[in-house]
Amino acid sequence: MTNINTHTHQNKLISGRRPVIQPLSIFFCVIILMMTSLCPLAEAREIPDAPASGEQAAADASTTGEQAAVGASTSAEQAAADASTSGEQAAVGASTSAEQAAAAASTAGKDAGEQYTLDKVLVLSRHNIRSPMSGSSFLLGGITPHTWFNWTSNPSELSVRGGTLETIMGQYFRKRLEAEGLFSENHQPEDGAVRFYANSKQRTIATSTFFSAGLLPVWDTPVETHVEYDTMDPVFSPVLHFVTPDYEQDVISQISEMGGDKGLEGIHEELLDELSLLMDVADMEKSESYQKGFFGNLLEDPIEIVLEEGKEPGMKGPLRTGTAVADALTLQYYEEPDAEKAAFGHKLTEDDWRRIHSLSDTYSDILFTAPLVSVNVAHPLLEEMRSELLADGRIFSFLCGHDSNIASVLAALGVKEYSLPDTIEPKTPIGVKLVFARFLTEDNEAWYTVSLVYQSTQQLRDLSLLTPENPPMEHFLEFEGVETNADHMIAEDDLLDLFDNAISAYDELMEKYTDESLEPAA
Repeated sequence: MTNINTHTHQNKLISGRRPVIQPLSIFFCVIILMMTSLCPLAEAREIPDAPASGEQAAADASTTGEQAAVGASTSAEQAAADASTSGEQAAVGASTSAEQAAAAASTAGKDAGEQYTLDKVLVLSRHNIRSPMSGSSFLLGGITPHTWFNWTSNPSELSVRGGTLETIMGQYFRKRLEAEGLFSENHQPEDGAVRFYANSKQRTIATSTFFSAGLLPVWDTPVETHVEYDTMDPVFSPVLHFVTPDYEQDVISQISEMGGDKGLEGIHEELLDELSLLMDVADMEKSESYQKGFFGNLLEDPIEIVLEEGKEPGMKGPLRTGTAVADALTLQYYEEPDAEKAAFGHKLTEDDWRRIHSLSDTYSDILFTAPLVSVNVAHPLLEEMRSELLADGRIFSFLCGHDSNIASVLAALGVKEYSLPDTIEPKTPIGVKLVFARFLTEDNEAWYTVSLVYQSTQQLRDLSLLTPENPPMEHFLEFEGVETNADHMIAEDDLLDLFDNAISAYDELMEKYTDESLEPAA
């Protein structure tokens, strides 16, 4: 039987090791809670209507890899909310785009004529800002002549900024859930009503703890972990649960299609401009170690895919190395106030930063979003999430993992292509929340919004407080083969079918590639 460890606000020690939260981080939490408690509550309105990325590459270089809503209103949406103060049901989430703002207006009962009551929220979160996976060790220390930012945490651990930002986000969710009526003011949940479950890594446990401090400041929130501290929980570990020669061949063929006729070589060619930009920013050619060939040749070496049972999909070659450096640069940009200093003295545009981070997104897409891979690595997490959606008495669930978790889950569910605005990480930004919000109609029909809620790049860099006037970003997701209603929602049965299909797809792959029958023995 699996042991369940819990971590609470009062018990910060993990398995007898050092505290998850640093004293300075606690200080920041207190300050943030004091400040945000003064923010005005948004007007009630009705709702409408998302890899191994840099984290994974760095994990390949050193350790393991790393990824609706209570949302926010744009000025147009806020005006609509201010106009509707007759006690209408408050919205969880409003769009940051004009199109989604229109959707929000239609769901206020004016066009659609439907009333909704928020009933349940499930959040799959990526941890917030951490230090690079490999710190200043061989890879980062040798590949550039420059000195990296002086991180406030050990390699791979949540930084002080990351903890503060997570508390801010939790505080914002609290205000929205109180406005919706899902939580009472200063809510103290009944047994089983709220669940926090994290992968057993410092950055995921700490993220859950900081978020809960903002969400439930007067409740001693237990954070579940199911395995020994600093190891990967099988639910969150995006490993391949089976690999056979035929499966490996088909996966590599599927991945190669991303590069067109030239396959993996074509993928590499499409990234040459981004790799060149990265090399220029890091001044790699001025590095003695790079000159000696310790890191290969980012512009000429081939990409190689590595698939092994019981391990995360891996990669060798320039994209893995480039992603590790791009990940560290992105994190440095979030932490360093001087943007030019963050780029080692280079003047970069926001588009330049997006191009650098695109290496991480491509890495994630290659290793985690191919259909044959996503249903394999995401299988345990999909089962866990489906169970949470159906858990009796549960009104709020928070599962905390990595970017690879969000990327593989969305791919397995068949998400339609999307690109997030106002962020240099347009797929799975640091700290992003994949939010499933369940609403009931007056006829007791259940509908869901599915969205990604995240802090913009500027909000991350500025440590911005989140308020109705300065909300986080939110992007509503759509899925292949699933229709949305006039209120930008999908029916509960359709959502559960997406989960069931993704879960059963794993069983079908097992039978196809391993000749193993999953039926119980007679």
